[in-house]
Amino acid sequence: MSNTARNVLLVAGLVAVAGTAFAARQGIERGPGVLENPVRIGMFADNSGRQPFLGTVEFKITNTSSETLRIPYWQLPSGQINSDVFEIYRGGERVEYTGAMVKRGAPLDEDMVILQPGETKVVKADLATAYDLSKTGEYDVRFKSYLQNASTARGIAIARNNGGLATIESAPLRLWVDGASVVNSLKAGNASIQAKPAPAATCTGGTCYESCSATRQTQLVTALNSARVYSEDAKNYLNIGTVGARYLTWFGAYTSGRYGTAKQHFTAIDTTLDTKQMTFNCSCTTKNTYAYVYPNQPYRIYVCGAFWAAPNTGTDSRAGTIIHETSHFDIVANTDDVVYGQAGAKNLALTNPTDALRNADTHEYFGENNPHQN
Repeated sequence: MSNTARNVLLVAGLVAVAGTAFAARQGIERGPGVLENPVRIGMFADNSGRQPFLGTVEFKITNTSSETLRIPYWQLPSGQINSDVFEIYRGGERVEYTGAMVKRGAPLDEDMVILQPGETKVVKADLATAYDLSKTGEYDVRFKSYLQNASTARGIAIARNNGGLATIESAPLRLWVDGASVVNSLKAGNASIQAKPAPAATCTGGTCYESCSATRQTQLVTALNSARVYSEDAKNYLNIGTVGARYLTWFGAYTSGRYGTAKQHFTAIDTTLDTKQMTFNCSCTTKNTYAYVYPNQPYRIYVCGAFWAAPNTGTDSRAGTIIHETSHFDIVANTDDVVYGQAGAKNLALTNPTDALRNADTHEYFGENNPHQN
């Protein structure tokens, strides 16, 4: 294959939300309060061969319906990748996501992308800012995201006809990547993706704090101790083989394999909270974000505005948030943010137990166990 051909081998296409391409061209209202298949995604890359591919792809997001759509921005391609919404493979192996994993609150009006009937938005995303493209070779890239809390301006939910969450995805894109060129580009001064030096940390009692006041350090100690109680209880529940409403609500139908994975996850979470030096960074002030981590940077958790507004225990608590974020670390449970909130996690357990096992909020709610279930 020539260098020009290898530079980018394009396999572009448009695929519907949770349905066939034909249905997507129409946008079909499935009974009262549900709209199915209103969006399509096209993913493209420069195949001119004039310069090496460095990670940037272009998306065309089209509203195929006659309705105005409202979709949380993190569920769509955007210029800043802060969700693991790409499936990228090299040589059959999944490429590591190196971006942030963010626990978010329910979307606010300012979090919504508005798509008018028939409108197409064009955005570019630099995959190299959030995925490891440092190895030379052919990469297969696909965008895939659940649509949660997406609706029309009239309040019609975007969902599958069976009540499950809709998914939005692109056809695969095959790219030839020169890993050395990507690395050199990152070194050249793209400040948005340069690692920032950690602030000075204060460490006491085996826990470290960055940019945290004395009051917040005390609150974090309390939250961490409560998280340890949660994780110990969840681990013990799974260790004795209980398959009650608690397990079925959050992880879905029982299989021995999936149960074993949940057990491994909580064993790892509990061991981490009990034995590892956790670092909390209090510099984030985003009001609708609880916390975030970088999965390949254990064991630092960045806590944000919604964390401090949350109760210490209970649903979406500070203690539960610590379990959520700890589960994200690659060497702990390597979870993802598939969906958010109790309603979304319950739906996921019913419709896709495999995805429930990799969902961080699912682990949080299983740990919090609120309301209490056996």
